[in-house]
Amino acid sequence: MLRIKSLITDITEVPREWVFEHYLQLSVKLTGQDEKIKSVFNPNDKTPSMYIYHSSSNVYKFKDFSTGKYGDSITLVMEMYKLSTRGETAYKIIEDYNKFILDNKEDYSMREFKKQSRYKIVDFTPRSWTNLDEKYWTKFHINSKLLDFYKVTPLANYKLSREEEDGTVKELIIKNHNMYGFFRKDGTLYKIYQPLVKDNKFIKVRDYIQGSDQLTMKVPYLIICSSLKDIMAFTKLGYKNAEAIAPDSENTMIQEYVINAYKHKYQGIVTLFDNDPAGIESMKKYEKRYDIPYVVLDLSKDLSDSIKDFGIHKTRDALTPLLKEKLKKTVITQ
Repeated sequence: MLRIKSLITDITEVPREWVFEHYLQLSVKLTGQDEKIKSVFNPNDKTPSMYIYHSSSNVYKFKDFSTGKYGDSITLVMEMYKLSTRGETAYKIIEDYNKFILDNKEDYSMREFKKQSRYKIVDFTPRSWTNLDEKYWTKFHINSKLLDFYKVTPLANYKLSREEEDGTVKELIIKNHNMYGFFRKDGTLYKIYQPLVKDNKFIKVRDYIQGSDQLTMKVPYLIICSSLKDIMAFTKLGYKNAEAIAPDSENTMIQEYVINAYKHKYQGIVTLFDNDPAGIESMKKYEKRYDIPYVVLDLSKDLSDSIKDFGIHKTRDALTPLLKEKLKKTVITQ
């Protein structure tokens, strides 16, 4: 008896994991685990910086930290092939998937799919400040008073926990020099910072707009930086009429209702991210979505490195006219 394979006409019938496996040419099958690969958008990516992960909405998505691109399976293909619309992209995916099912026997509906549990931080141990900590932070002109103001605490270790498939719990204790916890004013840990390791420099514990606890909302200008370290670096520049915040990362957009609240509190807002392609791309997204202008400081890669490499005065002299231009004001003061 002749068996006829059914072709599909709706993008919702295309398994999302197939899209990632096929277009990224993955050597593994996605069955619920997360994968890390070299960026398909950045040919100079030497260390894998692109994540394919099983999201909280129970579908696969991607985030490319080297370029700032992120999204679902349709966004991936649209970005890879530089297509104009999601509709055009969906048509291509459907066409390619139909070719695949005609030439292959795999039935994705029969694939066993189980989301793998991720490690979570369940405990941590603070420690005292050392000379090594002082050596690291003072390079950026960041002192103990500023670290205390933004609730940065050195850590001796932190504990990770994950439930295994057999129901047992696996725990790991991570120890490292120059490891820091970022806390809210109420003592809640929201991020761990490990500046001297290649992978997992930042470990997110919970959502938080960095620096928001310290905002006074009594000055006219708000600067959206890329990190807490850049917030502290901006504070060292000594502007009296501007304060700063930072999202979880450059690739994380602050929600619209929050931006709207800030626009009611401040006369002007600008973004000041890293001056690499990923940072500039992220700032362009804020400009397109929220009509927030951006500043490209053409010194070192980010603000804190600029202060480290060029000093406070030269960095401030370079940044001040850029802020004045974007804010269309002449009253940025020091």
